[in-house]
Amino acid sequence: MTTPTAPAQAAPARRMWPLYAAGFTTAFGAHGVAANLGGFSDDAVTSLLVLGGLLALYDGAEMILKPVFGALADRIGAKPVLVGGLIAFAAASALYVIADSPGWLWAARLGQGAAASAFSPSASALVARLNPAAKRGRAFGSYGFYKSIGYTLGPLLGGLLVWVGGLRLLFTVLALLGAGVAVWTALAVPVVPPLPRQRQTLLDLARRLADPAFLGPTAALAAATAALSVGVGFLPVSGAAVGLGTIATGAAVSVLAATAAFVQPCTGRALDNGRLTTRSGLAVGLALTTAGLAGAMLPGLAGVLLAAVLIGAGTGLITPLGFAALATSTPEERMGQTMGAAELGRELGDDGGPLLVAAVATAATLTYGYSALAALTAVGAALALARRAAARPTERVTGSS
Repeated sequence: MTTPTAPAQAAPARRMWPLYAAGFTTAFGAHGVAANLGGFSDDAVTSLLVLGGLLALYDGAEMILKPVFGALADRIGAKPVLVGGLIAFAAASALYVIADSPGWLWAARLGQGAAASAFSPSASALVARLNPAAKRGRAFGSYGFYKSIGYTLGPLLGGLLVWVGGLRLLFTVLALLGAGVAVWTALAVPVVPPLPRQRQTLLDLARRLADPAFLGPTAALAAATAALSVGVGFLPVSGAAVGLGTIATGAAVSVLAATAAFVQPCTGRALDNGRLTTRSGLAVGLALTTAGLAGAMLPGLAGVLLAAVLIGAGTGLITPLGFAALATSTPEERMGQTMGAAELGRELGDDGGPLLVAAVATAATLTYGYSALAALTAVGAALALARRAAARPTERVTGSS
């Protein structure tokens, strides 16, 4: 068991690998199924409305339940919630494998979303609590790397599995993956006991969530997720509009995901080594993301690739820095609640970014859609730079990040 405070040394790799696997599982499960519902499940997805409902079911469950399970992790401990969520994910996936009915697909997808709502914020909370503040950048960078790999491989490997054996094979693999990671977590991850907590009223919670120390990183995470979702969803549309084929546009999306994945560990190491601060890193990340969205407005392959690289780099900077900043500013006994609320912010960005771009593009053009999201991200970058300038005297005195 750990002590009631943050550990003095980083957790050994054997303790962290199951948490990275849990991050991969939630990402692979989300995108692996979502990317293949429309093309390989004519019996279950009979219309675009049905497809939209199935996609919204998973995301809706996450938006509602992540803060709930994050708070539960603080109350009973993050490990039981993590293991229970993984077991539930495996059970929900197995439900469709056994039933093999279009109706049960809805129940399985809802169950997967609810289960991911439990083990995703719990894994983030454990990443924070198993590592001291000085090592959390590297830990969250590695966690984000494997989660990004899950997002990248989900559509590709998921599509291969569905092509070979239909949705049942994909859900079989997800059931085995969830069960395997649950066993691994139960055996390898130490018990991190819940800490004594002072009574918290709704007003106390509102004040803490309205604090700039929470709002700033969470808003940056939401902006990064919004830009990432827009890049994955709309860059292929921009490419197709100028005559690029599916191979070229698919490669661009892969460049975006790969850049985001590989930048995150480097960012985490730079933070831990003192070569980067959270304030400056978040400001630069938002600026790169804004530049990427502006790049998407340029015609041709050059614009698509520029947008992919810059959005990926901006996301790779923001994600580990945002979570590390949240972990540093959060009382240890409220870590799960904070991570759950931050994950909610990311879900809002994941849904809100594409909706904003689509709405503006429908009224005008896709170029204006990109510019609308770029303007919002630029405001965030300006605010982050202003906060950094205001904090410089304190940073020189205290060395705070």
